[in-house]
Formats: sequence, C-alpha cells, structure tokens
Amino acid sequence: MTAAADFREDGDTVRFSGDLSLARLGTLPDRLERVDGKVDRVDLSDVDRMDTVGAWIVHRFAARHDAPVEGLSDDARQLFDQVVGSDQHVALRPSQASGFTRVLGEIGDAVVLTGRTLLGLLGFLGATTLAFGSVIRHPRRFRFNAVLHEFETVGVASLGIIGLMSFLIGIVIAQQGAVQLRQFGAEVFTINLVGRLTLRELGVLMTAIMVAGRSGSAFAAQLGTMKLTEEIDAMRTIGVSPMEALVLPRTLAAIMLMPLLGFYASLIAIIGGGLLAWISLGIPPVTFISRIREVVPITDLYVGLIKAPVFGAIIAIAGCFQGMQVEADAEQVGLRTTSAVVQGIFLVIVLDAFFAVFFTWVGWN
Repeated sequence: MTAAADFREDGDTVRFSGDLSLARLGTLPDRLERVDGKVDRVDLSDVDRMDTVGAWIVHRFAARHDAPVEGLSDDARQLFDQVVGSDQHVALRPSQASGFTRVLGEIGDAVVLTGRTLLGLLGFLGATTLAFGSVIRHPRRFRFNAVLHEFETVGVASLGIIGLMSFLIGIVIAQQGAVQLRQFGAEVFTINLVGRLTLRELGVLMTAIMVAGRSGSAFAAQLGTMKLTEEIDAMRTIGVSPMEALVLPRTLAAIMLMPLLGFYASLIAIIGGGLLAWISLGIPPVTFISRIREVVPITDLYVGLIKAPVFGAIIAIAGCFQGMQVEADAEQVGLRTTSAVVQGIFLVIVLDAFFAVFFTWVGWN
C-alpha cells in the first residue's frame, strides 16, 4: 500500500510524495494553505499515484505561488494538463445578449448550416455517381430486385394520392381561370390555361412535392433507422457497399419513375379541367381535346419530361443523405426525416425556377 499524500519544503522547492488521491489526501489541503514562503518550483517526482482531485490541489497550489510543476510522469502529465485546461471561470448566469445580437447569431448559424449541408449534398451526389459507375463496370453487383421494390414504393403506391391531387388541381385551375376570363368573354382560353400550366409546370412540380413528402421522407426514415441499429456498419463489415445496396436503387427508381408520374399527373389534371369545363362552361370533351392539341405545343411536354428525372434525383439524394446522417438517438430519425422533406421541396422549387428561366432563354416558351 502506498504512503499517504505528503509534502516537504526543501528550500524554495516543495516536494510532494506518496498517494495524491482523494482517499489518501488527509490534511494535505489544509497544510498547503498555511505555506506562505517563497516557492520557485513544485516537484512531483516522488508521487506514486495521483487522481483528478490530487492534480487539482497541486495545480491550485502552484498557481497561487506562480511556480512551475516538474517531475511528472507521462500519464500524470496528461492528467495534469487536462485539469489545467479545465480551470476556467464559469458564469453562474449566462450573459444576456441583445435581441439584435441573438438574431444575427441565428442567421449566421443558419448560413453555416446551409453551407455545410450543401457541401454534404454535393459530396453525397459524387459518391452516388461513383457507385453508379462501379455498378456499370461490374453489372453483377446491380440489385435489380431492390430497384423493382422501390418502383412499387415510389410509383405504384403513389398513383392514388397523386391522381387525386392532380384531378383536384385541374378542377381548381379551370374553375379559377374561367371566373377570371369570363369578365372578358374569353372563357374558351381556360383550355389553354389548363393544358399549358399542367403539362409544363404544375403536373411535374406537384408530383415532385408529393414524392418528396412521401418517398423522400421514407428514404430518410429507412436509412436512418438502419444507421441507428448499426445495420449499415454491418453491411460495410461484410463487404457490401451501402451506396450500391441502399442508395443507388432508391435513386434510380426515383429518376426513372418521376417522368411517368409527372406525365400521369398532367393527364389526370387535364381530365379534371376538362370535366369542369364540360359542366361549367358547356365545352364538350371532344372540343376540349381538340383545343388542347391546337394550343399546347409539344415543347411543353418535353419541358416537363426533362425536369422530372432531375427532380427525382434531387429528392432521392436529399432523402438518402439525411438518412445516412443519423447519429446517437432515435430523435435524430425524426429530425433528419423532416430535413429531408424540407430540403427536397426547397431544391425542387429552386431548380424549377432555374428551368423556367433556362427554357425561356432557349426559346421554349
């Protein structure tokens, strides 16, 4: 058993010895308070053992006398440095910042978080592209069954809600357009409004928003739960790439099915608008269809079909990226799922604005 903690004064040097741990300190702290002479150095070379309490007492004594501490072993030096680094004043009550400062700080935090998320999304996009290239080079690693399963999740299971939403949107567009155009005796141009707006913009855009809310959130929740239960780590351990097995099938399914879902949504919206035009304006379906063929250029269909796969890729990558960021606890799954939906919808709207300017610039208007 080591000797109890003790010290002795050797001229201008105070030499500690024995066991500087809480159980063996005894009256050492009180005796150190009574040392009033000049102390040039503190020597711990004779110390057998030291814990955090002992290191704190030595540090406080050395700091009071402004004396360096010498004779520490490597382990004791590491512990002592940690104690010294923790010797900071802690305010019992945090200082109250002004409202402007708090708002400015929140804005700065939001900007930093946005920049980090954008960089993370770009990196994740690059990783997905590399995984796709790897699968092309090694076709046997392509998981065809997983892609088919995601087809059902993203596409088939979404047909009902997307069809209902599109049908109602077509009715709303036709009804509001007819009300406004009736003032000018131009109710017939409601057909132009329904046809061009649904094929070019709203059909694909509303479909993307629905897919982001339904499938993007599902991707984030599924991958987040797998990350939380360490299934993804287990896949890496057995040599299976999570990017190829989990992310790539979901991304490919969203890219391939978004054009079909967008076209389906546009047709259902046109049907809804045509039904209201027939009931409210007295325009028969044959006339409605004939007018649609005359006034809607084929470029409107091309615009929607070009935007759709880009929207699908963005939604899938945002959902998978947020799912792979889950750490620590189950609360993160909910937070990341919410972030996936918000980011997916935001990026879709931003890209839609970009496409609107671009296609106008190239003359597809």
